[in-house]
Amino acid sequence: MEKKWKKASGLLSVVLATSTLLSACGSSTSDDGNKAATDSAKPANSKPYEITMAYIQLNDMPDTNLVAEAISKITKEKINATVKLVPISISAWTQQMNLMLAGSEKLDLMVSSSIIGNFGSQVAKGQLEPLDDLLKKHGKGLVDTVGMDLINGSKIDGKVYGVPSLRDIGSDNGIIMRKDLVDKYKIDLSKIKTWADLDPVFQTIKDNEPGLAPLVQQTNNNMPGTNMYNSIVDTLGDNLGVLADPGNSTKIVNLFETKEFTDAVALARKWYQAGYILKDIATSQETGVNLVKAGKAFSYTSNMKPGFEQQEKNLSGKDMVAVRLTKPLQTSVSITGFMMSITKNSQDPERAMQFLNMMYTDKDIANLVSLGIEGKHYVKKADNIITLPDGVKQSGYQFNQWEVGNNFLTYVWEGTDPKIWDLTKAHNDKAIKSKAVGFTFNVDPVKTELAAATNVINQYKVGLESGTLDPALTAEFNAKLKTAGLDKIIAEKQKQIDAWAKTAGK
Repeated sequence: MEKKWKKASGLLSVVLATSTLLSACGSSTSDDGNKAATDSAKPANSKPYEITMAYIQLNDMPDTNLVAEAISKITKEKINATVKLVPISISAWTQQMNLMLAGSEKLDLMVSSSIIGNFGSQVAKGQLEPLDDLLKKHGKGLVDTVGMDLINGSKIDGKVYGVPSLRDIGSDNGIIMRKDLVDKYKIDLSKIKTWADLDPVFQTIKDNEPGLAPLVQQTNNNMPGTNMYNSIVDTLGDNLGVLADPGNSTKIVNLFETKEFTDAVALARKWYQAGYILKDIATSQETGVNLVKAGKAFSYTSNMKPGFEQQEKNLSGKDMVAVRLTKPLQTSVSITGFMMSITKNSQDPERAMQFLNMMYTDKDIANLVSLGIEGKHYVKKADNIITLPDGVKQSGYQFNQWEVGNNFLTYVWEGTDPKIWDLTKAHNDKAIKSKAVGFTFNVDPVKTELAAATNVINQYKVGLESGTLDPALTAEFNAKLKTAGLDKIIAEKQKQIDAWAKTAGK
């Protein structure tokens, strides 16, 4: 949607707001948004403090320190704190965060996620700070903007551990392609109704564009097969026990025994053997958008949202067209997919909450964090429309703004529909809502089994969903999952979701 946005796994649509949220977002954008809520006021006699915030990096960000300095000018005045931004590449994210949280390294705020990361495990290990009291004391503006319905969606054992970003909630999945090649070969997009309808499209590219991969990965853990089922089932974040009929049932089943999964990996395998898929897809660390940008790829499957084509154009530098093949679905991770949490390593959780509050209520902070510095990273074309400064081909600060804060306070890039936030709200409203929205699995009772099963997933899942492994290995995959304790995980998850559904009125 925005110039610097890029989704990561299901994302990245990854993920987003109920009607309660939408009305809250509407009220936020109608306000001037230029002042933080009164509960963010500088505490009396406080000592200066540096807030360290870690987030996922997908794009080039050489100007991160300059942006941090600009943010700090505001936060120094309002909460007597400066801000240090710590971008970490998506390929290193999980390992780096595990090391930081396991040690005593200073870290105040971090992106927490049940999609990319181990939110449930981090809570079970006591690595994240409960936010209930901090929200009451320093988060009034945040709570008023987001709404407790959404915030409560991050609860584990009755306590809040994360605040979701305000963005598109739920996603539809499909394929995005280079428009110049679609036009060159007169590809009729109206004929693409199912994933299988893409066969002749890929064959055309393979026959006529040597050296160009017809299909590549979205990210290194989001393969062509992944996106075929991601907007059909609710993976509940970890794929270990899912809802196959999320709009109607809370019955937990084994994803890797479902028709949705077996059909997806079979088609991915067919495409790989036909030479449509990047040969080293299973080991490549590149993203689909970067491969398109480098002239090495024609398309990738992805989760989508309003304005997605313009977003990907901004990131790749090439005109893109998309075909959506599933209906929008709001899943359990629509809330917990991308949040901001305060860590146990924070030396001043109250100050961290004050800054978190500002990211949802202060328009200047929201735009600095998301878009960078006006005049350097963008210029205004109209009241709410921005573009790159003259002579600048690529911003030095390409932040993935869907990760954090209140996106509805941010400016809109030229070329994106000026009404993008209204379209996003409509998209959120029409999404099918999983029966598990608001449910977060407490992994503590089965953390040993979960670790063992995750190791098995790491051996097979990417290979199967990329088409590089024979689908016949699915039986071996499932056998190893059961040995690792998958049945126990599913039983515990069913127990928890049944108890949650009773209290949630599902």
